[in-house]
Amino acid sequence: MIKEQIQQLSKDIFNDTVATRRHLHAHPELSFNEVETSAYVAGRLEALGLQYQRMADNGLVALIKGDKPSDKVVALRADMDALPITEANDVPYKSQNVGVMHACGHDAHTSSLLGTARILTDLKSQFGGTVKLIFQPAEEKLPGGASLMIKEGVLENPKPQAVLGQHVMPLIEAGKVGFRAGKYMASTDELYVTVRGKGGHGAQPQQNIDPVIITAHILTALQTIISRFADPKSPSVLSFGKVIANGATNVIPNEVYLEGTFRTMDENWRNDAHIKMKKMAEGIAESMGGTCEFNIMRGYPFLINEEKLTIATRGHAEDYLGKENVLDLDIWMAAEDFAYYSQVADSCFYRLGTRNESRGITSSVHTPTFDVEEDAFKISTGLMAYLAVKQLGN
Repeated sequence: MIKEQIQQLSKDIFNDTVATRRHLHAHPELSFNEVETSAYVAGRLEALGLQYQRMADNGLVALIKGDKPSDKVVALRADMDALPITEANDVPYKSQNVGVMHACGHDAHTSSLLGTARILTDLKSQFGGTVKLIFQPAEEKLPGGASLMIKEGVLENPKPQAVLGQHVMPLIEAGKVGFRAGKYMASTDELYVTVRGKGGHGAQPQQNIDPVIITAHILTALQTIISRFADPKSPSVLSFGKVIANGATNVIPNEVYLEGTFRTMDENWRNDAHIKMKKMAEGIAESMGGTCEFNIMRGYPFLINEEKLTIATRGHAEDYLGKENVLDLDIWMAAEDFAYYSQVADSCFYRLGTRNESRGITSSVHTPTFDVEEDAFKISTGLMAYLAVKQLGN
């Protein structure tokens, strides 16, 4: 049976997958700068006898064609970029690039997909159809590598009937995975706001137009966009994490600068909210004698896991791992540029458990102490290979 063959190959390559992950973890590169990472992946593909095509500068696409007749195609995606974080872990594979770290598990995604490629290459006489491998740059930075690769034709020639993505999850124990059909992750927009008034002495407010007070009113009022305009059945989040008013105890500044994020799972409401936020902030500032420059940098769309595909994929995961090791996921208001694939193709984005409390591997992604329990690779490579061949109808 092909399942047993995949499981055995997954065990056979486990140590190599761990070594690959450690190499990538020690040599992280920021978004749009994954030059050495891309070269490393290319070398591994060449070693498997796979031809590849470059896209979006550092992205790579390769095909594994099964020997049995079939015109079905499935795409498997892994991202490759790291984050501008200084690693705090004391491990042999600690980042050698100071200030850059694989703090979101993209090293795990890439090494796992390379392992999956190795398994599928070894077993290509056992299945029919084509597996398209997508090694994607720049998930962490707008406009997102996924959008660029799609524009350059990654989902064409051949066109996949499904796109699968795997992402680490430190909230789930290693050895388990999670799925959610339907809407899963939020869209994300970056907000850059400047409120201008007229600064002066804090003891003479009547001679000033206080941008701090204007900003306070704007921040409070903008939350009504969520509480009084958004459908309460559809999640929305509006948060401002940076507010800079460079005055002093007795100095009112000329302006206040803000940065925030807006997230939701409804594209129509997203567009409507953009208009309402901008109009409200500008109106409040004008009514108080100031001005407001409200800039919205549109980010990734919301991520939706196609219902039938996800239900079927979950079933295959239960067959491979056992029902007790496949969990339900809740809605996640973080964002992911895999969403671009999900907006134009049937897609399934699932979570790979990487937690091990006994070893203290519990830190969240995007933190200096993030790490993964490497036992997760005992299932990650084989599971994705099995999901691919099952999606191809084998």
